[in-house]
Amino acid sequence: MKSIRTVLLFALLQAVAVTPAFAADELTQIKTSGVFKVGTEGTYAPFTYHDESGKLTGFDVEIATEIARRLGVKPEFVEGKWDGLIAGLDVNRYDAVINEVAVTDARKAKYDFSTPYIASHAALIVRSDNTTIKTFDDLKGKKSANTLTSNFGKIARDHGADVVSVQGFNESIDLLTSGRVDATVNDSLSFLDFKKHKPDARVKIVAIDNSADSDKSAVLLRKGSPELVAAIDKALADIKSDGTYEKISQKYFGKDVSQ
Repeated sequence: MKSIRTVLLFALLQAVAVTPAFAADELTQIKTSGVFKVGTEGTYAPFTYHDESGKLTGFDVEIATEIARRLGVKPEFVEGKWDGLIAGLDVNRYDAVINEVAVTDARKAKYDFSTPYIASHAALIVRSDNTTIKTFDDLKGKKSANTLTSNFGKIARDHGADVVSVQGFNESIDLLTSGRVDATVNDSLSFLDFKKHKPDARVKIVAIDNSADSDKSAVLLRKGSPELVAAIDKALADIKSDGTYEKISQKYFGKDVSQ
């Protein structure tokens, strides 16, 4: 009969033998699988959306595709609604979220971020005939269409707005133009893209929030994978240095949006 010491030693050796397989860093796992899984909405133009042919495209989609290419793997996009998108990272549905995720202290406490890859600003948007809302403080007591967990929704709430839940930018604009809400706090770049396609739309920007904690977006990652963070940071730096970023930026916005 084996002694208790022998049994314990055998069990310890087994644990040590299998640990490396489970402890492999996420970058190694991604390269081994050959796929970089990315969580994204697919409904947030011009960042992540479906074109007329149904193909997933957009600024963030192209940035994610370039990151995957420079990691030596293929991108695989997993689409989901914004309100559950970050939670999908917690249950390992994907390796990263690339969907205009703003860098905030609350998120940094739970997740890792790459270096920011885009600078955007919160815009206060109202109907063209609205003369009562001129600043963010004028939102107090007014209805603002926003996704509940977005940074834009937080800005609206912080200024006293009654936030009406929507799934994305287009629904926000629909509620605004139909008169069901008074305003929406949303991405200034999304607004510019919208007006480019619909110049006659009766909406306007009346104020811009340039606060530092609301204008930087980055790749969102699970905590504890410094190798993956470093690899993505290098990919982003290379994308910018070789002119790829500028090309993608000009395609969607007509200017460099990295700053």
